This record gives sequence, structure tokens and C-alpha cells, in this order.
Amino acid sequence: MTQPHLDPTVRHDAVFLFDVTDGNPNGDPDSGNKPRTDDETNHGLVTDVALKRKIRDTLALAGADNPRYGIFVQAGHALNTRIEQSVSETGVKLDAKTKITREQADTARTWLCEHYADIRLFGAVLSTGNTNALGQIRGPLQLGMARSIDPVYPTDHTITRVTQTKQADIDKGESTEMGGKWTVAYGLYRVELYYSANRGIQTGVDTTDLDLLYRSLEMMFDHDRSATRGTLTPRGLYVFNHANSFGNAPAHQLLDRVRVTTREPHTSRGEHEVIPRRFGDYVVSVDDDELPPGVSLTKLIG
Repeated sequence: MTQPHLDPTVRHDAVFLFDVTDGNPNGDPDSGNKPRTDDETNHGLVTDVALKRKIRDTLALAGADNPRYGIFVQAGHALNTRIEQSVSETGVKLDAKTKITREQADTARTWLCEHYADIRLFGAVLSTGNTNALGQIRGPLQLGMARSIDPVYPTDHTITRVTQTKQADIDKGESTEMGGKWTVAYGLYRVELYYSANRGIQTGVDTTDLDLLYRSLEMMFDHDRSATRGTLTPRGLYVFNHANSFGNAPAHQLLDRVRVTTREPHTSRGEHEVIPRRFGDYVVSVDDDELPPGVSLTKLIG
């Protein structure tokens, strides 16, 4: 029997928690790679695009021996070329004057879903170049921006290097070169995920897809290490499973059951306000009592 969180024919809503220590979880290229923050509250932000990039890269590793786990949005590969390949697989010779029929477009979209895991999960815009007839595929998995539980205060560190980039600078007697890097001392982030079974059926999501998705969330930071990012760690993954594709309760009523609060200070130790610097400075509570009929909870991390 399929475990509830792996059933692609029913709706799922999930909360994913992760933290960063002495690193930059998602830099803004328009701000000198400064960690993204809410301008008004200073809460840290990580874009959905950054998270999906990590999921894509890890899915490719997890399903490396399976032809269903190609990645559509991948560095060094033009999207138009891959879209046009899907049309060519239907036997159509594509050029600027080719008129793609609805049946051919459906076949091409099916081919793309079968070969690219990220299209099955996230969808894709296909109406580019000579393939306007393909339109778009709406993905069943949606996630928003991750937001830190508390405000974060990025620090800009000046660093030096013992050699120059240019020989001319060495010839002038320069011996060091200056640089910089941004870090967040600590931040615990929360992001919510939503899976639509109706769209999943259309794109061909199966049990293995959901299993590798959850495993990717658990392992993706281990496959994306860098000195700039510091230490990124998954801290919680809580999946609310419905009994059908429509759902048994509104998502917000379920996801609000996962609460994160700051640990109370130990007054006996002379502690005052707790400034979070580790996961242990938080308390994660999950209210799994009296869940709505038809809803179950799977705790995969935490």
C-alpha cells in the first residue's frame, strides 16, 4: 500500500524548514550579492527560483540512471532546442512556417513530461521560438518565497588575497587584492509547498517523483556546498496529506499547525532576550490533534 505522502493522486500541503549559519543563502545580484531581505522588516528571504534550482540539481543526481529524470532548465542547454526536439519526436519537421496541430502539440507536451522531471513537477512555458502552439504546462508543485522566522542582519566582510588578478598590478608592486563577502550569522527559514493532484495526473507525476522530491529536500544542501553559502541544513519537513484530489481542508488551516517560536530565556542562568544563533534557540511545535477528517500528517524531517 502506498504511503500517504507518496500518493500522487491526492492533494498535499507541506512546510519545509531550513537554516543557515555564517553564510549567504540567496544573494541579490542587484545589491552586490547581499543576502535578500524584506526592506521593511529585515526578515531574510530565499526566492522560489533559488530553491527550485537546488531541487532540480538534486533530482538529476537522485534519478541519474532513470531517463525520466532529465532536467529541462539546465545550464548550457537552450530551452528552444529541447522544445523543438519534442516536436521532432512526433515526426514533424519544424521550421518557421510549420503549423503544429493540437494533436501534435499534445504529443510533444507528453514527451516533455516523460523526459524532464522538473516539467512534471514545476511546469514550463513552451510558447517560444517556433513552438507557440505548445503553450505552457502548469506544474502541480508550487512553492513561494522562504522567509526567516526572525529578522536577519547581513554583514559585509572585507577579505584580502595574496596575489593579483593582473600581472601589471604585480609589476607595480601591489601585493594584495581586496574583496568582500556577505553572510548572515544565523537564520531559520520557512517555506510552504503545495501539490495539486489534478495537475500531477496531467503531467504524469508518480510515486517515485514524490519520493525523490522529499529526498531532494532532505539532501539538496549536501550537494550544493560552498564557502559563500555557509552551512545550510534542513530542519523540518511536515506533509499534510488529503484523502482525495480536491482536498479535505484549506491549506492555511493545516500549515498554521506548524509553529516556530523562540526559546524562552533561562532566567536562572542570567539570560535575557534570546538572540537566535542556532536551531536549538527555537521550539518547533506541530499540532496534530484532531486533524480534519481525511487529513493525515507525515513528519519526514524533525
